[in-house]
Formats: sequence, C-alpha cells, structure tokens
Amino acid sequence: MLSTELERLTEAVRACRICVDAPLGKPLPHEPRPVLIPSSSARIMLAGQAPGTKVHLSGLPFTDASGDRLRTWLGVTSEEFYDADKFAIVPMGFCFPGQDAKGADLPPRKECAPAWRAPLMALMPQIEIVLTIGIYAQGWHMGTARRGSLTETVRDWRAVWDSRSGPKVLPLPHPSWRNTGWLKQNPWFEIELLPFLRSEIRSRINPG
Repeated sequence: MLSTELERLTEAVRACRICVDAPLGKPLPHEPRPVLIPSSSARIMLAGQAPGTKVHLSGLPFTDASGDRLRTWLGVTSEEFYDADKFAIVPMGFCFPGQDAKGADLPPRKECAPAWRAPLMALMPQIEIVLTIGIYAQGWHMGTARRGSLTETVRDWRAVWDSRSGPKVLPLPHPSWRNTGWLKQNPWFEIELLPFLRSEIRSRINPG
C-alpha cells in the first residue's frame, strides 16, 4: 500500500523519459522501462544498481540468477522478497542502461538519482535498513563513509552499521555470478556478515 504522495511520485518515475529526451551523454539505446517497488510500510530497502536484461523484459526486480543469490543471502522466500509490505526495492538507475562492447552492463544512468532519489527517500521515512548493493548505491547512501574500494567498504560493515543515526546502512557486493571469485576470496562475508544480515531482516519482516 502506497501513500497518495508516493503513488503519484511512483507514477511519475514510471513515466520518466529523461534519459531519452534530455540525456546526460548518449541517450538510452532503447525505450525506457523504469523498474522499482517503493513502499509506504516496508522497513527494509534494497538499493541496487540498475536492471539487467532479464529484469528489463520482466519488469520485476531481481528476476534473474543474481536475485536467486540475493534471496539466499537474505534468507527469504520469493514471496517474502516481493511483498512490498516487507521490502522496498529502489535501484540507483531504474532502466536497463545497455551493455558495453564486452557485453557487461553499463553503470546506472546519471539522470536517475539526481532527479528521483531524494524525493523517493523523503516519502519513505519508515525505512530502517538500506541494503546498498554495489558501489553506486554505497556512494549515494554512505557518502564519505564509503571506503576506497568495495571490498574495504563491505569488510568495514560493522563500523558503517554502527555509525548511522538514521536508517542503518549495510554494504553488500553485487550478487552477480561475476563476483563468485570475490566470495571465495572473502569467506568472512558468508561467515560473519550474512548471519547478522539474516537476523536483522527476520526481526523486521516477522516482528514479535
């Protein structure tokens, strides 16, 4: 259930064509299809990067292998994950940005966050935890608290968590298969961070 103000803003986001009509650089190479699930009741927000090809087609966030891994990290079912009373899903870029010459997804569009992020966050004051997935989300939500690299930022997750007086922020790597090697090189992520994450998630989606 969305508040009236958030519903109106979400409609405006889903109709957005800034990256085609007034782009910063090259325009989006296809028709925009903004993908997000805001919420007026969820206490947890997922701040990812931008939709990939499968999400662009489905119109639903994380409907790919990365989403399967992410749900495993969180310890939640698909039904819980897509319950807007439990999770808001608001990426840094709302449209699939296209791919580079090597077939890798491009960074989130530069137009999205300046235009929409602050207004959306202002209409979701109930958010208690922001899970920042990747460097772009960490840069926006953590500011100067972000370390020099993703590994350093995620490794310092306890200090990041403890330093926040507003919504708590927990930095995560992207759950892409491309980061499988990173996970093997950093076993502390699954040993230390994930149990803490799952406990915090469960306490908020099943209070009491």
